Amino acid sequence: MQKDSKDFEVTALVRNSDKGAEVASQYPTIRLVYGDLDSAETLEKEAKNADIVLHCANADHAVAAEALIKGLAAHAPESPGYIIHTSGTGILLFEDMERRTFGESSLKVYNDWEGVSEVTSLPDFAPHRKVDKIILAASTANVQPAIVCPPTIYGRGRGPSNQRSHQLQELSRCTLQKGHGIQVGAGKTLWTNVHVHDLSNVYVSLVETAAAGGGKGIFGDDGYYFTENGEHRWGDIAHLVATTAHKQGFIASDEVKVLPNNEIDEMCPFGTGLWGANSRCRAIRARKLLGWAPKGKSIEEETPDTVAFEADLRGFVKHHAAKAAA
Repeated sequence: MQKDSKDFEVTALVRNSDKGAEVASQYPTIRLVYGDLDSAETLEKEAKNADIVLHCANADHAVAAEALIKGLAAHAPESPGYIIHTSGTGILLFEDMERRTFGESSLKVYNDWEGVSEVTSLPDFAPHRKVDKIILAASTANVQPAIVCPPTIYGRGRGPSNQRSHQLQELSRCTLQKGHGIQVGAGKTLWTNVHVHDLSNVYVSLVETAAAGGGKGIFGDDGYYFTENGEHRWGDIAHLVATTAHKQGFIASDEVKVLPNNEIDEMCPFGTGLWGANSRCRAIRARKLLGWAPKGKSIEEETPDTVAFEADLRGFVKHHAAKAAA
């Protein structure tokens, strides 16, 4: 966004000078503010002075969400403040989590168009729901919210610091470190997915729409956006990661093992939910209202690069090269 438009003055919250230097090296015109998500006074002040707030740091930090909304509430109704909050389709895991059914498939599919009222009224115990409610309740003449709810994110980010997402990347890491593929239960669990570059286009469209004064149904009570561009079965991805890691020479075989839930959670916190509970949805709203047309590589196409990236990050590439030279 900073590269595509000179019309925006961007302020970024960074935790320390090291992080600030990383951001400044790539985006020298961005104004930096130092603090963290508990810096409520700073967040409120900056939100008060902003036209549009992107809250992408944490889906479960209520203090930050409340401070940002409090700052935006100072806007006049004729010039409302906009907040674009990042949630996640982990919010849809609640049924499997409550039943403790992991590794099985589900027929339930949520959507953000005719089914948006169901999505915005999920049970309070659902993951991310607490902050989702804070954001949705802020919808007034003064504050116009939208929630972006990504599924499994894959692909390399373009930012100056962390370019790594979580589920596919962690599955690759655990596979490399265990020396075999990893599966939760029967491996039938279904999730939707999106390439990180396609996801970023949703944020750009929402910011541009907010800057132009908003639009009917885009922000407000129904401003809830799933961002999927396909669906995968985690058992299939587990086999693909293992096969890929084996072909790339990082593990001895492409075997996939079903591990106990507690062992999976020790390797990756909440791994049983990430790879074993269902999260199925359809992204209709962004396509209809924002003209979103995702076109990135599929998760299957991106997996070899992800495995290679994780291997390099964890030192497997150097180790493999040393073994080959010997």
